[in-house]
Amino acid sequence: MTSPYSRFVLFGTVCALGAAVCFGTATVLQAMAARAADTGGGGEAALLLRAVRQWRYLAGLALDGVGFLLQVAALRSIPIYAVGAALASSLAVTAVVAARVLRVPLSWGEWRAVGVVCAGLAMLGVASGTEGDRGGSVVLAYVMLGVAVVVLVLGLSGGRLPERGRAALLGLGAGVGFGVVEVAVRLVDSLAPARLFADPAAYALVLGGGAAFLSLTSALQRGSVTTATAAMVIGETVGPAVVGVVWLGDRTREGVGWVAVLGFAVAVVGALVLARFGEVSGAGV
Repeated sequence: MTSPYSRFVLFGTVCALGAAVCFGTATVLQAMAARAADTGGGGEAALLLRAVRQWRYLAGLALDGVGFLLQVAALRSIPIYAVGAALASSLAVTAVVAARVLRVPLSWGEWRAVGVVCAGLAMLGVASGTEGDRGGSVVLAYVMLGVAVVVLVLGLSGGRLPERGRAALLGLGAGVGFGVVEVAVRLVDSLAPARLFADPAAYALVLGGGAAFLSLTSALQRGSVTTATAAMVIGETVGPAVVGVVWLGDRTREGVGWVAVLGFAVAVVGALVLARFGEVSGAGV
């Protein structure tokens, strides 16, 4: 019979992997809708209006919503480092779905990278403990809010950044913003309206997510998709993992810390190889 501890970890792991599947599949559905909508005139607003009339785009948005709820459940159950690696693995989901649905060819190296990601996640699943027992301080919440503001400023100034390194910098900023969301979910300690409106972590969560999407959109418009996505993967995995271990008390199972470290590294490296799938519509088809 499994212990309550093991069931809790299993629940969080399943939620994290479910979120990755939702996000990865949503990317492909939205790419399909965007391509089908890119047949008329008008600017970006007209393209968006045509896209949202399609069921694939709406289904992608629904999957994003479900994925976010699963992400929150995972972050409240298992360490941030495990959730971050699982979310980075959504690139593997996107790659596999795109290869079949959009007929985006995968090289043998990329197929091996998908296998590497799965191996890394399996190692993390074996080694991960439950979430840390430290609630985090008010100071940490304000730090996260400050970081979210910096990412927002970066995204707003994307067009004025030097062209050399711009995609990497904006992609890294997007990753940091998504990392703020991961940490902020752990810091929010009450959903009561009075407490929520006074909680800096709640503002960090909303601002961090919005700033991340702005920075990522700017990065994908102004530079290499692969470079931007690779930088984003690093930003949304490494920093939050460190915060979780150092400040929130995230740990591994007793005696298998090295397995978690290796699994984390393997999963992230595999995701970096698949970075071009960060924006499927940018791949040549």
